[in-house]
Amino acid sequence: MDLKGKRIILGSNSPRRRELLSGLNIDFEIDTDNNFKESFSPDTNYSEVPGLMSEGKSLGFHRPLFPDEILITADTMVILPGDGNGHGEILGKPRDRSDAFRMLRDLSGREHKVITAVTLRDINRMETFSDTTYVWFKELSDTEINYYIDHFQPFDKAGAYGIQEWIGYIGITRLDGSYFNVVGFPVHRVYDALLRFL
Repeated sequence: MDLKGKRIILGSNSPRRRELLSGLNIDFEIDTDNNFKESFSPDTNYSEVPGLMSEGKSLGFHRPLFPDEILITADTMVILPGDGNGHGEILGKPRDRSDAFRMLRDLSGREHKVITAVTLRDINRMETFSDTTYVWFKELSDTEINYYIDHFQPFDKAGAYGIQEWIGYIGITRLDGSYFNVVGFPVHRVYDALLRFL
């Protein structure tokens, strides 16, 4: 991709996002210095929350952007189905081992959705989009959940799991949508958005 002299900044600590953006074969730098405090009203439709968080991270970037820069921020959420009004349960990053176990037990044998929102911003404009993937887990045994937590320590992952890890290999029976979106970065959408910006 010809960046037309633009510098791409990825405002994310996620090693998965770094790896996936690298897969587009473009040069970029990492800058995660940010002033945004993540919070949202409990009345917010959960499907809208990732976009609000992604935009907040973009606007909370620690300095003004230069004319040749494009900032990319993102937010991924795992959402269990709920009452039909957008108020299921958001599964964020687990606080500790018991929280991770609870999340995986809740995901076991059920469908959930993963929403990743991405924001691109330069000095003239900002664009936010989101991608949704539906994921089905088999019934997970306590032994399988404990093995995964003990060996993979999924405490930095929304929903306490990484689809690209052991639990995804043995536990996920079906996907409807982008695999990479579940990893945390819908690179096909990012590529198209970058083309528009350039």
